[in-house]
Amino acid sequence: MEQNTSVLVVDDDKEIADLVEIYLVNDGYKVLKASDGEQCLSMLAEHPEIRMLILDVMMPGIDGLEVCRTIRKTSNIPILILSAKAEDMDKIVGFGTGADDYLTKPFHPLELLARVKSQMKRYTAIETGTGNDAEKKEEIEIQNLTINKAAHVVRKNGEEIALTPIEFDILYLLASNKDRVFSTDEIFERVWNEKVYEVNNTVMVHIRRLREKIEDNSRSPKILKTVWGVGYKIEG
Repeated sequence: MEQNTSVLVVDDDKEIADLVEIYLVNDGYKVLKASDGEQCLSMLAEHPEIRMLILDVMMPGIDGLEVCRTIRKTSNIPILILSAKAEDMDKIVGFGTGADDYLTKPFHPLELLARVKSQMKRYTAIETGTGNDAEKKEEIEIQNLTINKAAHVVRKNGEEIALTPIEFDILYLLASNKDRVFSTDEIFERVWNEKVYEVNNTVMVHIRRLREKIEDNSRSPKILKTVWGVGYKIEG
């Protein structure tokens, strides 16, 4: 991580925003803060240096979910949602708006830092690309898709499509292991680098959003196939 990487913390609870700021600053991040959705959107427009968003759901005016939907129309910046709601359906709704990760209040500050670092690493790879010149020429072609690992770019029929870092990692995992079936637990552990300790619908929500972007008809997928009762695969 570059020193002074900027993170925008959006929460109408000043105590929580200040606590998050303290831990992020101590870890080398530069922190900007907003107290509602409208201020958040304005600050993102005014500060192009912002590299990640930590976003509360329940806020006056424009709530966090609507903010997330709005941002996803133009940007793939990592978004970590904070919420007092821990139910699976609430998480599904959060991921359905385009969030990359979801943390339930109250949370341990070290867990927050770990998730911020994980998302920032993905986003930095997308911005800068990795690897040598030979690696940058390597691409995976699947039907009408071209996936460039080094540049973190996916093109459909030659046109670049906007994937979030998580969506790209899921697609690349499956595409680089053609015909292999991955369970949802395997995908979660490989992409999120976390163990699965409970029933988790996170992967299914991201798969659905990914299909909406890469398939001609997401209800009848030709690329990202479901193997019922087992998991998902991309056919070679």
